[in-house]
Amino acid sequence: MRKNLLMIVSLLALMLVTSILFAQDVLDSQENATENAAATTTDLETATTDAEAPAFVEEAPEIGGLEAMARKIVGSGLVDIFIQGGFTMWPILILLIWALANIIYKFVALQMAKKNVNTLLSKILPLVEQKKYKEASELSASISGPVATILHQGLMKADKGVEAVEKSMESAAVLEMAFLEKGFMSLATTISLAPMFGFFGTLVGMIAAFDAIEKAGEVDPTIVASGIKVALITSAAGLAVAIPVQFFNNIFLGMVDGLVIDMQKSSEKLVETIVENK
Repeated sequence: MRKNLLMIVSLLALMLVTSILFAQDVLDSQENATENAAATTTDLETATTDAEAPAFVEEAPEIGGLEAMARKIVGSGLVDIFIQGGFTMWPILILLIWALANIIYKFVALQMAKKNVNTLLSKILPLVEQKKYKEASELSASISGPVATILHQGLMKADKGVEAVEKSMESAAVLEMAFLEKGFMSLATTISLAPMFGFFGTLVGMIAAFDAIEKAGEVDPTIVASGIKVALITSAAGLAVAIPVQFFNNIFLGMVDGLVIDMQKSSEKLVETIVENK
């Protein structure tokens, strides 16, 4: 189920990237068509001296289906800003898609792992009190989640003593913790790299601005505006990706801490019940 979920998210991300690529090509073609139309209009105005030059109107190319889909998904303004930001926007976009896939996966996985511990214990502990360890083990095996898994491993060793139960549950807890922590490295990588790529884009934009000043030989706001615009766009894009990913990362850490507490409480309760009913 988890592999299928990641596959679906990857396909959606691929469709989004393809749409933006197509939108960039169409936007370039539209700009070329506008430049050609302006040049043609200038020629007509120059050729006409005594009479008013006829208005020249060229129909804009039709918007393709993929471009329309991209602009509906992320908005026309965002698509235009992405194109204006330059090549450093691509790694930021890849990090965003990667983080989005991990956020969806992590949210679904933690929701599936979250169980009502009190309800779970109310079903298992009465069987343990009656020393029906096999029935309790089978019941815990039929319930998903890290808490039920740990209890199941402990109940399988209930006939061998309390120490065996505790060691079995400790080993199971280590494996469950590894599963719960899966995905945090990907989110941390996005949080770190997205602002760094944004800063890299800032440097690229400033280099372009100073290069324009050097070629022009003077400082003119219109000369450096393009490079500064690239610098600001990439910086904003890097932070726009890192901030929400950091927010979700903190939420997931809180959910994992809650599950760890549940695992600890349920393990202690099981051991206590076994000791009291020897």
